[in-house]
Amino acid sequence: MSLHLGIDTGGTFTDFMLYDEDQRSLKAWKVLSTPGDPTAAVITGLQQVADPGQISSVRLGTTVATNALLERRGARVAYLATRGFRDVPFIQRGNRRSHYDLSWVKPKPFCLRRHAFEVTERVDHTGAVIVPLDVKAVRRLARHLAETGEVEAVAVNLLFSFLRPDHELAIRDIFAEEAPDLPVSLSYEIDPRWKEDQRAMTTLADAYVKPLVGQQVRSFRARVVEAGVTGRIALMKSNGSEMSTEAAEAQPVNLAVSGPTGGVTAAKHLAAVKSIDNLVTLDIGGTSTDVSVVVEGRERFTDDYELEFGIPLRVPMIDIRTIGAGGGSIAWIDKVGGLHVGPESAGANPGPACYGFGGTRPTVTDANLVLGRIDPQSFLGGKMTLDAAAARAAIETVAAPHGWSVEQAALAILRIMNNNMVGALRAVLIEQGFDPRQFTLMTFGGAGSLHVCDLMHEANIPLGIVPNHPGQFSAYGFTMADARSDRRRSTLLSSRDFDLARANAVLADLSREVLEDLHKQGHDSGIELRRSMQMRYLGQNYELEVPLTVDRFTAEGMDAIWRDFHDRFEERYRFHLPDEPIEMVDMGCTAIAHMPKPELPRLPVAAGPAEPDATRMVTFEEGCLPTPVFKRHALAAGHGFDGPALVEEDVSVTVVRPGFRLEVDVYGNLVISAGKTANKGA
Repeated sequence: MSLHLGIDTGGTFTDFMLYDEDQRSLKAWKVLSTPGDPTAAVITGLQQVADPGQISSVRLGTTVATNALLERRGARVAYLATRGFRDVPFIQRGNRRSHYDLSWVKPKPFCLRRHAFEVTERVDHTGAVIVPLDVKAVRRLARHLAETGEVEAVAVNLLFSFLRPDHELAIRDIFAEEAPDLPVSLSYEIDPRWKEDQRAMTTLADAYVKPLVGQQVRSFRARVVEAGVTGRIALMKSNGSEMSTEAAEAQPVNLAVSGPTGGVTAAKHLAAVKSIDNLVTLDIGGTSTDVSVVVEGRERFTDDYELEFGIPLRVPMIDIRTIGAGGGSIAWIDKVGGLHVGPESAGANPGPACYGFGGTRPTVTDANLVLGRIDPQSFLGGKMTLDAAAARAAIETVAAPHGWSVEQAALAILRIMNNNMVGALRAVLIEQGFDPRQFTLMTFGGAGSLHVCDLMHEANIPLGIVPNHPGQFSAYGFTMADARSDRRRSTLLSSRDFDLARANAVLADLSREVLEDLHKQGHDSGIELRRSMQMRYLGQNYELEVPLTVDRFTAEGMDAIWRDFHDRFEERYRFHLPDEPIEMVDMGCTAIAHMPKPELPRLPVAAGPAEPDATRMVTFEEGCLPTPVFKRHALAAGHGFDGPALVEEDVSVTVVRPGFRLEVDVYGNLVISAGKTANKGA
């Protein structure tokens, strides 16, 4: 078996990428998503594989956990806390984004207060047991919850359990005996760190989606096997790695940001091949846009993530910012006549008006069609014909109130859409201290290549890349994902009195846990271990991550670790405090099982200039211009031409604005550069 299949389930389309290891070839396709039953679209897409039995691995990026959290379609959860601390999820943190917003409402946790229970036990800040666990009371509670059926899952979050997990582990064992049908999530396993609110919310989120995700994962596994797949079946974690379906059932919160990670993984691989150090990725789909950066060849990770309504999730994930902007984003007029685009999306059903599925509201896709940038006869490689008249009628609904032509309204829609995405680019670049002029913009997703030149111009980024198969680029990234396990634990120590024995014990525990995690998923060899510490000056509220180059702390080596922190602090903030004590807050360990990567096919070298397949009138801000149309499959390495131009392929169109130049590299990527006039005044 030599086939590797990556599947990305999106809000509008489900994308597939099949890599044939023997032939070193790639095949990409997509089908319309089925939101009510995401696996149905997967099974439909599998019909494109002649012999599913030859598939050695399937990796799925899923939105099941994401949607359940965002739409609050999870389970009824019982929350178990140390006596006196049951209200932590309801009190939450002492901050709010809009101090002067009188309409602000505190976000609700993933449980009801009547389902929050207190447990008699207490562990202090050193890990010493002050009050033993009342085992009999826990047994009574477990029997009560099992008999009444008022909850479907249990989240356990005891005080200082990250220092001594004995009581949480005992509670899990009791529930396994007394209420075996209730899945239990432990804070020690989900997020063994300080700060009660974040730990509580993350554990609750895991319990909240566990029954639903478990059901969906089991159904997905069974139906894929029934379709003939006999190879390894895995899901994508938020940190960009794969996890077995069994591991996904055990800790589903790790799937919270599953789908978008594939594009970043593939972009990182391509950046390495092309020797690009700094890359900003923009994945524009039908419903949303995901933005991330690769700096000095590495993706950036975070565990400081909030759902859009303010609930924190503290799990390791690739740092991806998501906004509600995509090809299906709906244009609308507010009460005072202002034109807006998004965040509401037409989705897959009814979809944009031009799809002909009953949609009547104008979308970004309709605007691109009206402007001539999309050929209505070539959408999805000709498998789907778009209704240009319906698109014009939809755009007219926002054009007429302003006295605009349909084309003027379509340009306005795109300008607003681009402005929304530029805001996201600035959030991951300028606001993080990066200079956009030192980055390359890689756009993918079904709508990414339509906007690449506009975004380069608006964000002042000099170079852009449209990779091969941009519409299925995230699915492509899934085929090259590694297996990875991340563990982090709060361990408060100071440079003034550093406890070597305790630090080494925690580091050894973390190393053992991540190795065992990968071992359970079938990975035993070729594993890389990375260790790190979260550190800060005493009295600060935020930490810096400092990688460790040792596997064991020694008295002789500590001075080098403290110097490394001072250096990194100065690099980040342009000053440091060499005489101030340093506090270590968290210790982390990551195990990575590196998997084989697909080889990038090379194109033949061009024997002559590129020849357009056709010419059609396309509307730009510069006017309606005759624009040559090239077919991507006909381009060879070394081909190049100036804009205006269009490059069509089965699932996307690359728009080259006037003043920009496109060149094809040896791997078939479209490399776009801004001319001297393109960024004038940007």
